[in-house]
Amino acid sequence: MTVPSAPPRCPSSSPAPPPGTAEGRPDRPRVTELRLSAFAGHRRADLPLGPLTLFAGPSGCGKSSALRAYEALARLGGGAPLGEVFPDPLACVPDRARPDAQGRRGFRIGCTADGPEEPIRLDVAVQAEPSLRIAGERLSVGGLVLLQTALRDPNRRQVEAAWHTGGQTPVTRASLPDDRLGTALLPLRVAGRTDGQRRVLAAAEQMVVALRSVFACDPRPGRMRAPVPTGSGRLLSGCDNLADVLWRTQAECARRHTQFVAAVRTGCAGPVTDVLAEPLADATVRALLDRGDGTRTDCGRLGDGELRYLALALVLFTGPGVLEVDPAGEVPAALQTLTVLADNLDRALDPGQRAELLRLAARMCDRGHIRLVGAVSDASWAAGAEGVTVVHLKP
Repeated sequence: MTVPSAPPRCPSSSPAPPPGTAEGRPDRPRVTELRLSAFAGHRRADLPLGPLTLFAGPSGCGKSSALRAYEALARLGGGAPLGEVFPDPLACVPDRARPDAQGRRGFRIGCTADGPEEPIRLDVAVQAEPSLRIAGERLSVGGLVLLQTALRDPNRRQVEAAWHTGGQTPVTRASLPDDRLGTALLPLRVAGRTDGQRRVLAAAEQMVVALRSVFACDPRPGRMRAPVPTGSGRLLSGCDNLADVLWRTQAECARRHTQFVAAVRTGCAGPVTDVLAEPLADATVRALLDRGDGTRTDCGRLGDGELRYLALALVLFTGPGVLEVDPAGEVPAALQTLTVLADNLDRALDPGQRAELLRLAARMCDRGHIRLVGAVSDASWAAGAEGVTVVHLKP
């Protein structure tokens, strides 16, 4: 019989949060507001974000598009090119937007990141047609503009950038590519010799670290039922490879695995004494629930709600070391926060599973190493829950 080799142990994926700074500001940068100035169906929308946030509203109100905008900013902050982030940019152009005299249309998104350097604002204008490019970007703190870019010559694939320097030369000017976020490029362009330059670098780092480490998650039970080949042990956004990840995580941290099993016991029907991954003869693994009486249930036989609950609980108990995310490798994990974006968070969950998942998410988010932004059609079940920010969206 061919058996997958035991997965290697890795450092803890969820370190304890560090204390705040002496000034009382948070050490971990985090996004506290999402701005959709003109994006898809949104106009002048300022959406506050807490440790655990639920976007609520009927179909068509823009919950999914708000999550897409957040994920897009995260990918741009990680240095991804514009074409990869927006493969269908016209879908992001606001409804009824008319082209200008030059045939240009686009959209505008932004966010605020809080952290050691005070709240930092990032606003980005994207031209969707006639060609996809960043038309303008602004990074600012208070009333001070730290970086500003503008598209001056439509025939050149560049934007003109100016960033704060301070000293005898208050502003430095240069050209930047029009398909990358200038904020993410600043560490390559700014020397950090003056106080002004160091302030720009610190603000850019806070924004980039706050945006990175995003995991967009929407478990698909139909793809979680069959055994899967062993691979990287990093959970995919659809949780298709749940069994492979369980094969890895059950050996890495007994304490967290015990907590995970306790959560599964609450959300799944029948007794549960353990959640296992069993290697098969064809070098695949399958997920099982150990019922404690010699009986094991193949997770492929669980209902959709049970599988989604199990997958979401696993996401909350793990971190960048297990999830398929792109953390800022140059920044210690203790100074980063993982943000989970969960569309249709409560889909297929019964009231008990929904309530337990909310309690679990609130507890994990309160620790500071993880944040959750979910989309639900009706958040009345979460009303009044401690630590939950509900943002109601209207069509």
